[in-house]
Amino acid sequence: MRGRRDLYTSYAQDMALLNTPGKRWGVGAIVALGLALPWMFVDPILQIFAIGFAYAIGAIGLNLVTGYAGQVSLGHAVFVGIGAYTAAALTGDVDGRQIGLGLQFIVALPAAGVVAGLVGWAVSPVFARFRGLYLAIVTLGLVFLGEHIFKEWTSLTGGLGAGRRGAIPEIMGWRFDQPGELLGVTLTANQQLFYLTLVLLIVFAVLARNLARSQVGRAFSAIRDRDIAAEIMGIKLSRYKAIAFAVSSFYAGIAGALFYTVNTQIDPASFGLLLSVQYIAMVLIGGVATISGSIMGALFIAFLPFITRQAPILFPFISTDPSLRDGGLINVFQLEAALYGVLIILFLILQPRGLFGLWLKVRNYWKGWPFSH
Repeated sequence: MRGRRDLYTSYAQDMALLNTPGKRWGVGAIVALGLALPWMFVDPILQIFAIGFAYAIGAIGLNLVTGYAGQVSLGHAVFVGIGAYTAAALTGDVDGRQIGLGLQFIVALPAAGVVAGLVGWAVSPVFARFRGLYLAIVTLGLVFLGEHIFKEWTSLTGGLGAGRRGAIPEIMGWRFDQPGELLGVTLTANQQLFYLTLVLLIVFAVLARNLARSQVGRAFSAIRDRDIAAEIMGIKLSRYKAIAFAVSSFYAGIAGALFYTVNTQIDPASFGLLLSVQYIAMVLIGGVATISGSIMGALFIAFLPFITRQAPILFPFISTDPSLRDGGLINVFQLEAALYGVLIILFLILQPRGLFGLWLKVRNYWKGWPFSH
């Protein structure tokens, strides 16, 4: 194959994780940019990035079950909540008002994913009996059930209004939520949390990409495209649907633990339908059945509140007061909630492949430039 080194000569080459020089250079540039970002932005922006990275892990999980396996789930918020409270309880103060075991974060983080994954596996036999709209309605019911449990289980959650502190990010005596010095370099708390969430996002994104390329991932795609044909081919639908829900729930649990580690305070009212809609928006805006799209959509949604908070400066009729006592027609929180629906509709109509589809268009244009076709 002299002179044709870019051609694949085996199936393994074609299925490689980074199978082109462009992908290898691109991923390397993105990782390098990520490592440099903490020195380019102020702490409030870094906190939004850290929240976006935590969101992205959950969005990847939802994309695995909805985008790759074709199982529409509106119950993602419940598993995010399970992960958040599991991590908070494991790292919490043993003598505190709520349940706390005082364990290390390195134990609590995977435990949050495992507990959420086990719950997802436990409810999967019920979910596997439905598909399409019926599955969406059943998972929607799970949101209301979970929200009720979170509100009433005050010894774990602290109850409405009071809430409880998120997981304490302490590993071997090192507190990521406090300034510290590493290799002679002083890092702020937000810089440390940025790096923590970035590293975990890279790890879970690579794991998800490998899962999508594996036999399990191909079974997911077969079920999504034509479940009856997949079953005739020997794919056990109930088994692979259970795997999809368990893995998705595991990712949601990790995301919940990380998000409320960065956000510090957990409120039981946070795990309602709006959070599930946010995750659906991340997947649809970023791109269905793409890991990169999940990350793009999560960062987009993470920065959306920051953008809406600037809206009253340009539009006086938008209020920053939730009660509208200052005479505004709509407040920024209502605007933000409305934008989720508007953005979902616009992307479904104008750009069904999401932000990842836009990137593909730009990339393909420059690949063919200066030729028009």
